[in-house]
Amino acid sequence: MPNTPDAALAPIDRLIEIMARLREPQTGCPWDLEQDFKSIAAYTVEEAYEVADAIEREQYDELRDELGDLLLQVVFHAQMAQELGLFGFDEVAAAINDKMIRRHPHVFGDAVQRDSAAQTVEWEAQKARERAGSRKGDGVLADIPLALPAVKRAQKLQARAARVGFDWPDAQQVFDKITEEIAEVKQAIRLNDPEEIAEEIGDLMFVCTNLGRKLNVNVEAATRSANAKFERRFGYIERTLAAQGRRPEDASLEEMEALWGEAKQIDKTGKRQPSQ
Repeated sequence: MPNTPDAALAPIDRLIEIMARLREPQTGCPWDLEQDFKSIAAYTVEEAYEVADAIEREQYDELRDELGDLLLQVVFHAQMAQELGLFGFDEVAAAINDKMIRRHPHVFGDAVQRDSAAQTVEWEAQKARERAGSRKGDGVLADIPLALPAVKRAQKLQARAARVGFDWPDAQQVFDKITEEIAEVKQAIRLNDPEEIAEEIGDLMFVCTNLGRKLNVNVEAATRSANAKFERRFGYIERTLAAQGRRPEDASLEEMEALWGEAKQIDKTGKRQPSQ
């Protein structure tokens, strides 16, 4: 195929050339030509989630492919930026190179090598210094992206506020706040106020997220794990009932709860326990 980008090129250079050809006004792909930063942003987020999903499932062949899909998103954005005279892929790579060197003075400079926890503190301090000189604002909560998943953004907001002292001293105070928020949810339910119920549940979720932060838990990852566990256990219910020629809607709640208990035991022991 004479029009195919040269296979002798370095793989990243070939990908950049492929993307440029797809965006060629006269001979490119109509779909690719219709896209802009905003239309592609959703795909970029989706590909990042698919990377995380492959890692969660430990499917490393899939991970290779999903990382390629995510890299394509970077190249796509860089190509569109180059067409607008903003920057190109080389500038993207140069910017992250400079940032990584700047944020690792203990590796690339003469700063003292310390443990991981201390380096995390220094990393955040360096980011704060960079923010102070950026155009994103100088507030403590400035530049935390609105497009982040809600739980992830909540933890980032809480962690940022905690660095300036706006935080509970320990987890017990967070438990107390959770109890308070549960009472407020119940009160909203008694009042039968849908807007108040939604607001109070949001507050409860926010405080539960803060508990995870206080206990050094990545709540976004923990929630993904809980989702996967629910799917696995409910799938066991479906498969067990299907072997009996039945569906979940044919079973009672008590039957499904018993099967859920079996699935839970399988998770814990790795083998099916005999039914009682």
